[in-house]
Amino acid sequence: MIPKTFKEVIDLGDGREISIETGKLAKQAHGSVVVQMGDAMLLCTVVSNKDASPVDFLPLTVDYREKFAAAGRYPGGFFKREARPSTEEVLTMRLVDRVLRPLFPKDYHNETQVMIQLMSHDEEVMPDALAGLAASAAIQLSDIPFEYPISEVRVARVDGEFVINPSREQLGKADIDMMVGASEDSVAMVEGEMKEISEEEMAEAIKFAHEAIKKQCQAQVRLAEAVGKKETREYEGEREDEALEQKVREAAYQKCYDIAKQGTGKHERSEAFSAVKDEVKAMFSEEELDENGDLISKYFKTAHKEAVRDVVLKDGIRLDGRKTDEVRDIWCEVNYLPSTHGSAVFTRGETQALATVTLGTSREANVIDLPTLQDEETFYLHYNFPPFSTGEARPIRGTSRREIGHGNLAQRALKGMIPDDCPYTVRVVSEVLESNGSSSMATVCSGTMALMDAGIQLKKPVSGIAMGLITDGKDYAVLSDILGDEDHLGDMDFKVTGTEDGITACQMDIKIKGLSYEILVKALKQAREGRLHILKKLTDTIATPSENVKAHAPKIVTTTIPGEYIGALIGPGGKVIQELQKETETTIVINEDEETETGIVEILGISQEGIDKVLAKIDAITFKPEVGSVYEVKVIKILDFGAVVEYLDAPGNEVLLHISELDWNRTDNVTDVVNMGDVIDVKYFGIDSRTRKEKVSRKALLPKPEGYQDRKSGGGGRRDNNKGRDNRGRDNHNKKRD
Repeated sequence: MIPKTFKEVIDLGDGREISIETGKLAKQAHGSVVVQMGDAMLLCTVVSNKDASPVDFLPLTVDYREKFAAAGRYPGGFFKREARPSTEEVLTMRLVDRVLRPLFPKDYHNETQVMIQLMSHDEEVMPDALAGLAASAAIQLSDIPFEYPISEVRVARVDGEFVINPSREQLGKADIDMMVGASEDSVAMVEGEMKEISEEEMAEAIKFAHEAIKKQCQAQVRLAEAVGKKETREYEGEREDEALEQKVREAAYQKCYDIAKQGTGKHERSEAFSAVKDEVKAMFSEEELDENGDLISKYFKTAHKEAVRDVVLKDGIRLDGRKTDEVRDIWCEVNYLPSTHGSAVFTRGETQALATVTLGTSREANVIDLPTLQDEETFYLHYNFPPFSTGEARPIRGTSRREIGHGNLAQRALKGMIPDDCPYTVRVVSEVLESNGSSSMATVCSGTMALMDAGIQLKKPVSGIAMGLITDGKDYAVLSDILGDEDHLGDMDFKVTGTEDGITACQMDIKIKGLSYEILVKALKQAREGRLHILKKLTDTIATPSENVKAHAPKIVTTTIPGEYIGALIGPGGKVIQELQKETETTIVINEDEETETGIVEILGISQEGIDKVLAKIDAITFKPEVGSVYEVKVIKILDFGAVVEYLDAPGNEVLLHISELDWNRTDNVTDVVNMGDVIDVKYFGIDSRTRKEKVSRKALLPKPEGYQDRKSGGGGRRDNNKGRDNRGRDNHNKKRD
């Protein structure tokens, strides 16, 4: 029997629609929907265990995968099946997770899994913009406790007009590319890249996206009502004890308040708070600790958080003693690592990032092979966050989602400033060596300086800052350059990067409902002041990019050759190019441009002499003399019937200078006119119609002897003007006269 389905359609207002359908697929999941836009279809399911996990947090997993079959393609690799998620898939998972996670009840600890799968792809639709809508809609159709529906959209500005969920082609023309996540009432998440836009323009884009999100949230409500909204399940929440909470607060709050006002360093502050916690625990017996130890720790955290926030709101003092708009002390250094192609250290307070730059050819480009996108990145940035950066020892299990996300943010901040004519593939790696707040922004700053140190001619330097917010609903404080504790205890983490002329990237997570645009714009304005302060520190360290790459770094030269010469440069089985690379100690990469029918040759080498040799060889292979032009040649071989000469402009490019073209007078022996090693001028006549070989002449550049008479000869042989005979001895003197 065909199942009953329910469907809700969202009109985007420009002829495009998004539909949400349920009832047909994956009915054993606790909630499932198919979201469709054009031919793109996402299947999203959500399942949450009935029993709580023995942890003090929500074990939520958001998984997003793009199936290759969705685009009619095979996965790459040996096994021909989808394997670990790509960087792009991980980034989509993070975007959805960051909006969903805060909306589950704080005491809901049941393991929950949201799975989003691209089942059908449309070239005109970017599916990551639909993932948040799909996840929220599936949860709305389940009995899982969740505050209210949310959605996410991509907003772009193309030719001055805002577009919701643009195509990839439209995105290529946009100066704003932002993902915005929100509920009907408030914005919760923003992430994207921009081409040096103003703070007001960014706020305008967020508002435009929010209007589209409101419609998508309303559609979810209508769908849930049509299906028959399920009653929210009952679950075993955390145990509470009001009397115990009050006792802990009375013992801890004021002491934590006093510590927070002292403005101390991270470790000193941490030890002081730990000492207060130990004092609180000492108030209870071993039996009470065994029974209520978890509750005591929980209530201490609550008192600690409240005290720190109150110090900021009431006294305007932050944990390290700074004012709300003050940036920590900064010191920088470039060219720190002697063997890298570029390096820089950026230290701000207790956060430190060491960035390195490596230069390569197009062969080192980062290949993106997805069902929805096949591309190459010639600029990319990787971010590493080792445990020692926070004074911890923990297992290292590959690159985390957080490391991928922070690296991507820094990459988006910088990539627009890489010059369009940069011949290199550029890889930046940020090693976070210390962390106490916003290591991703430290990565942007160290990356900027390392690129300039490496000789990459950045259009403009870029800096970044992380902003925070603390509010009690009435009063609020916007914090510049937040600490790790301020991120954890605050209500917003807002990272902004940019040049002196505008914003290049941002990432915002808001932990409270109903953040006003007034506060948002104030945070952006205050962020600009902080960014410019940090930018001056960078440019004081290195004012302009190095004029040249380092002596030990590879130089790269790019040249173009006609497509017909690609085979000659490669040689049989690659013999020519391999020997040339070995001889010159260079790397040679040839990319064929089918549109222009040319070969783009990249030559990478440390020695300029080696690069020049490769260029000379390419000139020789592709040398094509012009008819009527005069060339300097060198005699490299003597034959009975002429001399083999080599073009000096194209070593290795040879042509026969026939004995009859040496001189106007009869030449019996080639060596009577030229010898090995002689350098002479010849004129190029192109392909001889009779011999079908290239013809050059020395005598054509010499004055014709007085009384010389031109003759035609059947064999085209040598003539002696004085005797009036051709080279066969036949007398033609009287047959033809001038």
